[in-house]
Amino acid sequence: MTAEQPSPHPKPLSTSELDVKHPEPAFGWTVYAEQINGRFAMIGFVTLILLELLTHQDFFTWLGLR
Repeated sequence: MTAEQPSPHPKPLSTSELDVKHPEPAFGWTVYAEQINGRFAMIGFVTLILLELLTHQDFFTWLGLR
């Protein structure tokens, strides 16, 4: 019994697999703009949490508002 060996070259993609629609940048309220805004919001939120953990101060104290 021999196990099937993986081929050194991946299987070529069919044309239907290549036709995946990716959002394109455009002006206004688009799906692409909402995805980018959401990603930046997640990065900002994680950065804020890390800032508070590292400095042992809340955000308003760090800004000098308290």
